[in-house]
Amino acid sequence: MRVSVDLNVCQGHGVCYMTTPEIFEPREEDGQAHVVISGELPREHEDAAVLAQQSCPERAITVE
Repeated sequence: MRVSVDLNVCQGHGVCYMTTPEIFEPREEDGQAHVVISGELPREHEDAAVLAQQSCPERAITVE
């Protein structure tokens, strides 16, 4: 499973990095979400990634 953030859609609300800091953090320059895990997510983070995707008010997160 992989997770990504569409930076053209992300508004930096911070819901993802407040709820799942093990996967997301804010970029210093604009507060938009940045995925801190590159490549495949460890299995133990998959549920958290789906929660972040569902919680994003802008629907900027993709989990595949």
